[in-house]
Amino acid sequence: MTISVAITWILFLGLFPIAFFWLRRAWQILFKQDFSQVALKRGEPPADPAKYAPYAAAINLVAGAIAVAVILMVVIGGVAYDTWTAIAGSTIWMKFFADYIVSRNAHANWGKKKPADPGGRR
Repeated sequence: MTISVAITWILFLGLFPIAFFWLRRAWQILFKQDFSQVALKRGEPPADPAKYAPYAAAINLVAGAIAVAVILMVVIGGVAYDTWTAIAGSTIWMKFFADYIVSRNAHANWGKKKPADPGGRR
């Protein structure tokens, strides 16, 4: 077994828990109205997580569905190695980027003035 075969198996087997967690998070946001994992920044939720819940749910639902589709395509054998690894890798990275964008927008301080420092220090 070469290192590339081992990494391929790690990626493929890793898709199962990744898809499970992403779809579970979408389920919790959409049906249980649990916004505790929406747009976290350093573990803290935004002031109004319900405002960003549809975006977080959509990101998790789409990414989870793509991961499940990739798993099914690999098992059925209807897709080449380069194709499914590209789809899986791109989905994982884009999900991380999209979550980052939502969390930073939820915690944005644009146009808000910082409170004056009583000690006069800067």
